[in-house]
Amino acid sequence: MKKHLMLFCAALLAACSSHEPARQAQLEGEVFYLQRIALPPAATLSVSLQDVSLMDAPAVTLASQVGPIKGNVPLPFRLSYDPAQVKPGHRYALSARIKLDGKLLFVNTEHHGVLLDGSDPQPIRVKVDPVR
Repeated sequence: MKKHLMLFCAALLAACSSHEPARQAQLEGEVFYLQRIALPPAATLSVSLQDVSLMDAPAVTLASQVGPIKGNVPLPFRLSYDPAQVKPGHRYALSARIKLDGKLLFVNTEHHGVLLDGSDPQPIRVKVDPVR
């Protein structure tokens, strides 16, 4: 009986160890703006990696980071995403926003495409402009 239990445990352990955890890829970068102003302490930064392939459909978010802003520009970010979600022939872009109490202060106004094939320069720099 003990021998069967040990064989069962060994087989279970082998099955678990043969499963690789999902591999994550990362994009690292910084968000910046040109205005010489400090952000209020309660401001938040959100950065998203999106599939923007379909023109008449909402973008699909692959990864996002939202959190309080610590310090001055440039504001660092790190996005982890599943490379299995990256589809050949699709287009991907980064979106960055700075908000205060739900009100949009800054947003990137230019398309910031990424290839997600390992050739994107890191850190990636994303410029945001004030919302008027």
